[in-house]
Amino acid sequence: MKLLQTLVLSAFVALAGPVFAQAPAAKDAVKADKEQIKKDKEQVKVDKKAGNTAAVKADKDKLKSDKAKLKADQKTAKAQKKEAKAQGTATTQTK
Repeated sequence: MKLLQTLVLSAFVALAGPVFAQAPAAKDAVKADKEQIKKDKEQVKVDKKAGNTAAVKADKDKLKSDKAKLKADQKTAKAQKKEAKAQGTATTQTK
């Protein structure tokens, strides 16, 4: 029985290791996207004060694309977290 538990644990570590290693990367991407959105909003404010309407439009387009990227990265991070949790649950059920 101990041998079986050891094998299950080693299989879990081998399979779940890369998933846990990727999770912080997804979180870092989300954090970087949020910082970029803050910078984009500041740039829009600066351009509005300067009266540069062409730059404001370009900045708003960039802000929109950065928000879409943030949403995609959040979805990826959530999926990775859910997958890691599912793998952890599957391993505990096999014991």
